Amino acid sequence: MSGGVAVATMIVASVATVGWYRRHDPPGRGALATAGAAALLIAAAAALLLAMGRVPTYRHGPFRLYTSDVHGDENSQQLTDPYTFTHVTHGILLYAALHVVGGRAPIGLRVVTAVALEGLWEVVENTDAVIARYRAETIAQGYYGDSVVNSIGDMAATIVGFAIAASLPARATAALAVVLESVLLLWIRDNLALNVVMLLWPIDALRVWQQGG
Repeated sequence: MSGGVAVATMIVASVATVGWYRRHDPPGRGALATAGAAALLIAAAAALLLAMGRVPTYRHGPFRLYTSDVHGDENSQQLTDPYTFTHVTHGILLYAALHVVGGRAPIGLRVVTAVALEGLWEVVENTDAVIARYRAETIAQGYYGDSVVNSIGDMAATIVGFAIAASLPARATAALAVVLESVLLLWIRDNLALNVVMLLWPIDALRVWQQGG
């Protein structure tokens, strides 16, 4: 399946799932419908990633819950890696955005919407065009797309970030996001902010620094 078809399919699946949830889940039904809708969206994203040719898991060794080597070929292939923490920040930011846009909406609807948006990003991120952009403009020069297991881990991390933001005061959540970004900057010379900058507006001097120059 081509990347464009996969992205369009994920958009349709997301709109349909969120729309169904909004119509058929009256306030107060509980977490079961929310979990079911989120699981359906994760499954849809995983199926589309497989159809696009992404590998189920790491091809050259055993499955691991975590890998710390961001420059090795297991990065973005095992369930989690240091970049998983950027997806926790995704969840925090999605909570903030959906609170601003639809703060009166039930929390369950906002959870499902956040999972839909993250699932859509996972599909977009793993299109050939975006993979080529990562390889050309960021430090991820050996990047060949996420494994499906890694994408599932990223979506789960987003849910964790959303749950943290929903549970903590706004100032504490903002402080946590700053800490995550700062630790990643010192640890792997990359974080969510730099990832976005280098993907959209690459800076040669910054790339050299990230590579250890």
